[in-house]
Amino acid sequence: MSTVLIVEDSLAQREMITDLLKASGLTVTHAGDGVEALESIQSTPPDLVVLDIVMPRMNGYELCRRLKSDPKTQNVPVVMCSSKGEEFDRYWGMKQGADAYIAKPFQPTELVGTVKQLLRVLGG
Repeated sequence: MSTVLIVEDSLAQREMITDLLKASGLTVTHAGDGVEALESIQSTPPDLVVLDIVMPRMNGYELCRRLKSDPKTQNVPVVMCSSKGEEFDRYWGMKQGADAYIAKPFQPTELVGTVKQLLRVLGG
């Protein structure tokens, strides 16, 4: 079973995404910001990361760059999930190495479908 790390500072968003992914059969872990996520990833790398952009201490762009520049985590797919829904935000997210970008509010099927598709590409 695949493990997804949700990095999201909003408890309500975190719980909603957790429920969606658990309902589709995935194991879910959490981090409240980029610094907490990095610590979690170093000890237990997930199969995929769902990442908010606007967070305290370390934003999603910075975390994504760090993951993609580290040989241990560069192949972990990153789905950016943010209320920053402008075309530029999407472009910038992909430029940081994100594998997918979903703007909030999103359709549950869009998030679950994107996560499942990226995990399938990994053979998960």
